[in-house]
This record gives sequence, C-alpha cells and structure tokens, in this order.
Amino acid sequence: MAALKSSYDLIIVGGGPAGYTAAIYGIRANMSTLLIAGEKAGGQLMLTTDVEDYPGFPKGVQGPELMKLFRDQALNLGVDIINEDVTKADAKGKIKYAWADNKKYSAKVIIIATGASAKWLGLKNEQRLIGKGVTSCAVCDGAFFKNKPVAVVGGGDTAMREAIFMANLASSVTIIHRRDELKAQEVLQDRVKANKKIKFLWNTEVQDVLGNEKVTGIKLINNKTKKTSELKIDGLFIAIGHKPNTGFLKGQVKLDDHNYIALKEPGVSTKTSVPGVFAAGDVHDYRYMQAVTAASAGCKAALDAHEYLEQS
Repeated sequence: MAALKSSYDLIIVGGGPAGYTAAIYGIRANMSTLLIAGEKAGGQLMLTTDVEDYPGFPKGVQGPELMKLFRDQALNLGVDIINEDVTKADAKGKIKYAWADNKKYSAKVIIIATGASAKWLGLKNEQRLIGKGVTSCAVCDGAFFKNKPVAVVGGGDTAMREAIFMANLASSVTIIHRRDELKAQEVLQDRVKANKKIKFLWNTEVQDVLGNEKVTGIKLINNKTKKTSELKIDGLFIAIGHKPNTGFLKGQVKLDDHNYIALKEPGVSTKTSVPGVFAAGDVHDYRYMQAVTAASAGCKAALDAHEYLEQS
C-alpha cells in the first residue's frame, strides 16, 4: 500500500462488515477512501468461529476468515486501511477531521461504522472460551447447540429473546438472573415462562466458565444463600446488553439515550444530525445486529455519502 495521504474524499471509521462494505462502495464510486479499521479490526465476527448464515458460503466460513476476505477485497480495490482507533473527531465543519495514532486525517464526508461491543461478565475463563461455547448472539451461533443444554445470562429483553430463540434448538435453556424478577417487557416474560423447555435460576450469578477446549459447564453462586453449584451445559449465551462504540463522538453528532447514533431519517437514509456524517451498522442498529444487515447499511451509507458529495 502506498503512503497514506492526510486528506480524502471519504473517511470510514470502523473495520467490521459495515465499514468494509462502505469502503468497497466508496472506492468504486471514485471517492478517495481511508478506512480507519481500529486496533481490533473485524468487529464481532472476530469472536465467532463458524458463520453459516452469511450468503455465498454454502459450507460456512470462519468469522476471522470472512473479515480477511472483506479486507482483501477493499485493499485490492485501492482503499487505504490503517488498524488504529480514532481517539478524537471534529465532524461539525464542512471538512471532517479524525485523529488516529496521533495523526490527523481530513475528509469531505465521514461514515461512522464502529459497531457495538457486547458486555461481558468479566470471568476468568470467559474470554478464553468465546467461540468455543461462550457467545453473545443466539441468532449467530445458536445452530451449533442443537439438542444440547444451554444457559442464558440476563433478565432484560435481549436475554428473553435469546432464550426463546434457543428453546427452538437446544435440549433445554436455563435463564440465570442475579435478581428475583425480570426487567424484560411483560409479553416476552409471558412467552418465556410459558415455554416448558425454559427454566430459571433466580438470585444466581455465574462465577466462572468450565471447560478446556470447549464449554462443559459453569460455576454458580446464589447471591442470597451463598451456596455454590455447577451446571452442565454446552453453550453459554451472555445477554446483558451491548455498548455502542461512540465514546469519541460525544458532542459531535446526536446520540440517543443509550449512546447509539440517532439517524436523522430512520429507515430512509443513513444521515446523522450533522451534514456529511453518516452512520452504518450496529453503531445505530441495536435491533438486528447481524453481519449481513451491517453490510447492507455500509452500502447505503457509501451511496448516501456519494450523493452528498455530488450535491455539495
């Protein structure tokens, strides 16, 4: 790759499916394009092993391999890519600025595609077993646990949806919640409680994940009685929420109450509250959160950005 410039038509922040797709569409629209992919480029797919629901791979594909293919395609088309995190942005003026690795880059338009990070429990063996039975996405990984016992951690809407989804696949689903009541909406609670394959462990917390090469169980503690126990499972779904990666955007674009980017015209365009700034993927979409929907949003954002440049 040639030496990086300091000024581009388009800067994309975020190296997941949304960011790479935006970069591919941007460069093909003849916009000079810089993708600031982040130190942990690849997004949530880097934490996933087998991906069987992304179109075009009849035998499935490994998450990291899929992201390498995205990257290779962008590079082959001429996108400049750096694996650094953006530490600061100034997006309010006609020219947009982003700082990464103590260097300043400018562009006429910018696409934010930094995604959202799953919240984890912070257990000793949790990170080691991600992709080996520990996951944060039932839709992504649920099929690997057909007719196997699994557990879901959480008490909100996300946890209930994960449990309902997994009840159609797993042999049993145990919801582990640290309190004695749920905070999920009533309709979801009713559906979960009516499902005979789903049971609850109330006032219970996970102390650690058990297993060497894959998950074999979890160690639990009742936070009322302090009694410890072990539960044999093959899959552990952490469903305690996600955190959008928007910390560097405070004061730059409008965020919602949960710090996701608020689109100016949801369902119509990827415009944000600031002209020339667009958003794509999980950084604004907390409902679908799939690789294919993120890629779709990246395409839309690049097309919106190109239209903005032509009209400027």
